[in-house]
Formats: sequence, structure tokens, C-alpha cells
Amino acid sequence: MDGSRGPSPASGSSLNTDSPSPRFTAERQRRIAAMLRERGRVEVLELARLLQVSEHTVRRDLLALQEQGLLQRTHGGAVTLDTQRLGLGDRAAVLPEAKAAVGRAAAALVEPGQTVVLDAGSTPLAMARALTVRPLTIITSSLDVAALFADDPRVQIALTGGTWQRDNRALWGPAAVAMLANCRADWAVPGACAIDARLGVSAPDEADATLKRAMVACARRTLILADHSKLGSTAPFHVAPWPQVHALVVDEPWAEGAAVGVPVVVARA
Repeated sequence: MDGSRGPSPASGSSLNTDSPSPRFTAERQRRIAAMLRERGRVEVLELARLLQVSEHTVRRDLLALQEQGLLQRTHGGAVTLDTQRLGLGDRAAVLPEAKAAVGRAAAALVEPGQTVVLDAGSTPLAMARALTVRPLTIITSSLDVAALFADDPRVQIALTGGTWQRDNRALWGPAAVAMLANCRADWAVPGACAIDARLGVSAPDEADATLKRAMVACARRTLILADHSKLGSTAPFHVAPWPQVHALVVDEPWAEGAAVGVPVVVARA
């Protein structure tokens, strides 16, 4: 045997998955993407432990997956762009600049003296932050939205009541629906969970969809706000068809929707 050769690796030795080899990189990123699909969010420290690599390597993988449009990096980890599965706090971390632009564009449509029904959700909350016209009446199922205007004497606030949903930070249920039945508003802004060019707007939870339909029913006009990650998706429970929608405000042009007559307004950063 040639003694100049080094020893062969032991059959049971572990591979160094911190290697920059494309094979190992692709394997790690596939595992990260699978965990995101299963859980909705991942954390750098946990991934480093499970994959047996450095935190720096995990951050590099997350950046690569974000550039592929598969996730949104957050402080300490990442969240899926399939935001139907996330709580409000994690949804707010997805495409925040796009949501802020959409919120500003939607707020610009509201005139002094009008009444706006605002759903709980990261994009309706962005619109609430951008609302500067006064006087104003806000009807909302969101304590976060109500808190924004709590100390403003020129904003009248009405809460829907209902049962508190911790993950969604929203008030749902028959009491909220009954309250909205007695309201009349200029604008309804139900949160958009899923948007399809043919099927309209839908939501993954039946109680949430029922509340959103009540918002639409009590208003003269309905605004649907979305970042582009919501486009081309459906959820089990119907919220509104396009004939009931005054405008879809979104951060990117949507050719598929525009082709079938969806009233698309593109928000500019």
C-alpha cells in the first residue's frame, strides 16, 4: 500500500455541512424551505443547531432564499411569504416597505369627515398609520388600530366588540358581526388573506371571513389592500367578489387581475 496517502475517512464519520459545496448548500436550503412550509417561521439559532453549521452560514442561506422569493428575513430568523399561516406580529415583518406604500396609497383616498371600517391586519394597520385627514370616524375590530387614534380628539372610534383572537389581534364573532350590521361607512377595508383574479378575495378562517363580509356589507365602497405575495392565491372561505370592490391597492402591477377587469391601483414607494 502506498504510505504517502492519508487515512480514508471512517465509514461512520459525519460530513461537514458547513462546506461551501453547492451540494451541501442546496441540501441545507431545501431543509430550511421545508421547515418554513411546515412551521411558518424559523430561527437562526435553531437552524444552526439542527443543521450543525454556523449561524453565519444559516444567515447566508436565508439571504439566498430571500433573494429567490421564498421567505422574508426577520430579526433572528425568517418567516414564510405564505402569510395565511402567521400571526399578526410575524405577518407585519413580511414586505414591510410594500405594506407601508400600499397603506399610504389607500389613505390618500379617504376624505375629511368620512367613516372607515378597518380590519385587523398588518396592511390595514399600515393604512391607519397613514391616515392624516380629520375629522374622521374609525370602526375597527383591532385594538392596535384603535390605540393609534385613542388620544386624537378629532377621531371618533367605535370598536366592534366580540371575542379576542390573540394570534390575529382581532375581535371576532357574532357580537362583532351584529355591531357592524348597525353601521354605515364610506369605506370598508377588510384584511386580504388570499386574492384570485377569478374568485375574488378569500380567507382561511370561517369566522374571520364572516366578519369581513359584514364589513363589506355596511360600507358604500370596499378597498382591498395587499402586497404582491397575496396575489394568485385562494383560501377556503369567500369574502368578496370583484364587483363589490372599489379598488385593489397593491405594490406591483397585476396583469392577470387587470386583464379580467379587477380595479387595480399600484402603490408607489
